[in-house]
Amino acid sequence: MDHTSRAAVESWADASIADSAELDGGEVGSVHRIDLADGRRVVAKTAATDLRTEARMLRHLADHGLAVPEVLYAAEDLLVLEFVEGGSTITPSVERDLADRLAALHAESAPTFGFPIDTLTGKLALPNPREADWPTFFGEHRLGYMADCAVEEGLLPGADAERIDALVDDLPALLDHDPEPSLIHGDVWTENLVTDGESVRAFLDPACYHADPEVELAYIDWTGTGGEAFFERYRERAAGPDGGLPDGVIERRPVYRLLPLLVHLRHFGAEYREPIRETLAELGY
Repeated sequence: MDHTSRAAVESWADASIADSAELDGGEVGSVHRIDLADGRRVVAKTAATDLRTEARMLRHLADHGLAVPEVLYAAEDLLVLEFVEGGSTITPSVERDLADRLAALHAESAPTFGFPIDTLTGKLALPNPREADWPTFFGEHRLGYMADCAVEEGLLPGADAERIDALVDDLPALLDHDPEPSLIHGDVWTENLVTDGESVRAFLDPACYHADPEVELAYIDWTGTGGEAFFERYRERAAGPDGGLPDGVIERRPVYRLLPLLVHLRHFGAEYREPIRETLAELGY
């Protein structure tokens, strides 16, 4: 942590820093555990992105019942959070607890898809205009937007973008299950969970908005964060008059997989180009 950030933390805390250690998971900027001279332990995050956006997402999720670190201080270039003890071990018990927590979060609905503000996934902007129609929102403001940005950045050839455009045109038929706008965390994978081996103690680094909850489920499946224990429990807990999940949930996963693939392409580069092409081919594009 640089001198300016240390001084900012000490000014907020009105105490000196006794010790600090860098933590894993700082994809954007850096994350440090801070031990203050008065005995408090906190987490300090610095980044080139506006960290007030992350703070607002964390507070929103907390207001809707999700376990997240308390926001202690938020400025554009510094975020101070409650330190939550734990690791990232995923066990069947953790998977079931994760399913319980996400099913409850996904039951938090809204009149429209989107979010009150534009948010972030890592360093990338997520536009969140309010939209009543899910295929329109997901096509224009997720797949189409990410693909257009990747083309502009020289990461996605025009021919591949045309294949995505063709799929976006067909989304009303591919996503015809009429989902409710559900609050999602947006980036649930192992490194964004603090666990104690039995349960999830905190969710980190959100990219939240109101979406089809299957977006979250497809990402958990793609990252391998949750397996049979997770999905069996989630089906038991899922909202809806008939319980369970809508027909076609497995068939829709490749459509939703395209979003994290495009995000990873923009974050990490060309190694994700071929998986995008393979997913498009799997879908017939």
